[in-house]
Amino acid sequence: MSTQSQRNNNSALSVLTALFFMMGFITALNDILIPHLKAIFDLTYVQAMLIQFCFFTAYAILSIPMGKLVEKIGYKGGVIGGFLLTAFGCILFYPAAGSASYPIFLCALFILAGGVTLLQVAGNPYVTLLSKPGKESATLTLVQAFNSLGTTIAPIFGSILILADAGQVATTAEQVSSVQIPYLGLAGVLILLAVFVKMIRLPDARKIAEEETEHKHDGKTSVWQYKHLVLGAVGIFCYVGAEVSIGSLLVNVMELTANLNHSTGAKYLSFYWGGAMVGRFLGSVMMNKFAPNKYLAFNATVAVVLIVIAILSGGGAISMWSLLAIGFFNSIMFPTIFSLATKGLGKFTGEASGILCTAIVGGAIVPVVQGFFADHIGLLVSFFVSALCYVYIVFFATKGYKID
Repeated sequence: MSTQSQRNNNSALSVLTALFFMMGFITALNDILIPHLKAIFDLTYVQAMLIQFCFFTAYAILSIPMGKLVEKIGYKGGVIGGFLLTAFGCILFYPAAGSASYPIFLCALFILAGGVTLLQVAGNPYVTLLSKPGKESATLTLVQAFNSLGTTIAPIFGSILILADAGQVATTAEQVSSVQIPYLGLAGVLILLAVFVKMIRLPDARKIAEEETEHKHDGKTSVWQYKHLVLGAVGIFCYVGAEVSIGSLLVNVMELTANLNHSTGAKYLSFYWGGAMVGRFLGSVMMNKFAPNKYLAFNATVAVVLIVIAILSGGGAISMWSLLAIGFFNSIMFPTIFSLATKGLGKFTGEASGILCTAIVGGAIVPVVQGFFADHIGLLVSFFVSALCYVYIVFFATKGYKID
């Protein structure tokens, strides 16, 4: 890769940090919506988790079509389209809140999630293709640290603008309306970002992928023939499912076991996402010294241990801080699984991204499963579901990542 090409790629990677920041910010706001709407509409845990179900089901339905769209319009076009579709979903929160209807809220959330899906499908492979050879995991981890910055700030933003006055208003309509202005503001920022990306020149990563394929002839004619990709997709499913489940239920854990109200709990939630941010900045350095798969195995193992401690502690500060600490060890999981699963795929990278982003549907399914167990056997004990997800990630990091 020439010096000029690498310089252009570094500029493009800098632009992509804004994309990952906004994806993290919007996704983490779901953790504020869940306790807020659960209280307003008097929902069970399973019903409240439909917020995550609708959001992450968009990945299952739309990721592969979005992957094909990106192949046609390019990664830059995918980023622009993703910003605009996400902005449209944010705008729909205004009439959804005006209707004071939970099902209409879920519909608006699905459209918003469609835009985030397009951003994921375009953004992740864009970063890996623009990275220096051999540095894909470290680069994607570093860029995704800004995703974690967004998830760290979002709970504070939500606790101030959405939850702070929730208990001071009388009617359901007035409580629901607290989401209107924040989401309109997000829409405005997203539209500005789309215009900015349109105005600047970015390299076409499709050409890089084609060049990789020209230098690698392994006889494979389909992306599904790569075993490490398929196992990596299961890893993404498990990771996102566990991360979302823990983040979604932490506010309720803090309410029931540590006696914290929703607004205060939302602020503590920033430690969960903030730990992921710190862990990603640290991980981008550490993976220059340690093999990414070994670093992944270590973090997943610690996550299992922390969940066991939280369950056995039976509540209180130990359980709360054990679960919050998992955020730090979650940090490098998504970018490392993604980069290991797409390694050596060449021209199949765009299609593989669609498959891996489809697996993000774990964020829809696992929280509902854990919500079911929370309703029937207890909130803390239900975290065994997340622990099983991390056990699989240990397997992928030690065995499943290997290229046939």
